[in-house]
Amino acid sequence: MNRPDVVEALPRMVVDPPAVPASCRGRLVERARWQWRPADGGDPAAYAEQFLAEHGLHLRDLRRPARRHHPHGICGAALYVSAAAGALLAGGAPGAANPADVPEVAVVVYGHTEATHPRPGPPPPWWRGPWTESWSPRQHAAAVTAIREAIGRGEVYQVNLVGHARATYTGDPLPALARLGRLPGARYGGVLTGPGWAIGCASPETLIEVRGGTLTTRPIKGTRPATAAGRVDLLASAKERAEHIMIVDLERNDLARVARTGSVRVDDLFAVRRWCDLWQAESTIRADVADGLGLADLLRAVCPGGSVTGAPKLAALDHLAALEPVGRGAGMGALGWVGPDHLDLGLTIRTAAVDGDAVHVWAGGGITWDSDPAAEVAEAAAKTTPVRTALT
Repeated sequence: MNRPDVVEALPRMVVDPPAVPASCRGRLVERARWQWRPADGGDPAAYAEQFLAEHGLHLRDLRRPARRHHPHGICGAALYVSAAAGALLAGGAPGAANPADVPEVAVVVYGHTEATHPRPGPPPPWWRGPWTESWSPRQHAAAVTAIREAIGRGEVYQVNLVGHARATYTGDPLPALARLGRLPGARYGGVLTGPGWAIGCASPETLIEVRGGTLTTRPIKGTRPATAAGRVDLLASAKERAEHIMIVDLERNDLARVARTGSVRVDDLFAVRRWCDLWQAESTIRADVADGLGLADLLRAVCPGGSVTGAPKLAALDHLAALEPVGRGAGMGALGWVGPDHLDLGLTIRTAAVDGDAVHVWAGGGITWDSDPAAEVAEAAAKTTPVRTALT
């Protein structure tokens, strides 16, 4: 097992990755780390489960958590799985190469510290250059048209196209990423750092939560400006509702693979929530955890998230690999928290990654037969605007 776990070499900085328990924010310190890239080989889901077990987080049966949260021992771990790693776990096409120098899977184990930390001073200098897009609006629109043609041929029902942009920078990017994580509605707001890289997340979407023997996912599909007229338009849109229902059905099927038979249910359908200056439609799907379900099998079932791939999932991944000019990197993956008594992973929409050279962002939307190419290009721009603004 490729497991670089050299504790002495790890940074001793207090961090707040997404979905950390509220009582532990501001008092975490890194204890161990494992990272994976495709060249390492092997099964990253199995490796992640094994690594966590070696550090006291036993996740081989999620229906029976090993113990409750210990205030003075290992708190838990941040878990990150990229979209490409998720595609590999699902047996699908991973797509183009990652444009950012960031691992495809990372697990970081944290303990508690009671040390007091000085109040931060003014943020260090930070400068970000202009954005360079991975495709032009015309190329994006052409990809939408290609998906519509594939739908017309019966190859797919829906595909979520994603674009990418990069910008060079100087200075310390971490305060900007932390500012991103504080955007309104960021259920999974936070920052995960590594040697030479960092991920900032402002995601409102739950990929998978496991708590008290219950699986929960909250897919988001459907977007409008956060105005009174926008809310009415979203609720009345037959196109958005049809797109949303397709993804709800896909997520129900994903959960059924790892749930007790007959336990999958939709508790809330097409509820309108706000994220920054956008309305978005969200549903809540729950199921009972199957006996013996472990972390590795859970990741294989739910990654990559259906709301950012499409339906059928494997066919959608084939089309994405053919059409998207660069890889999704840290976007459209999974990032969150693994504790001794629960698991809570967000889908990395509204997410940025930083490596030694550039800051990277991703945004897109679901394409159906009724999609208008120009409207889809505009929707992706609306989603990425708050992220880019936070990184200014």
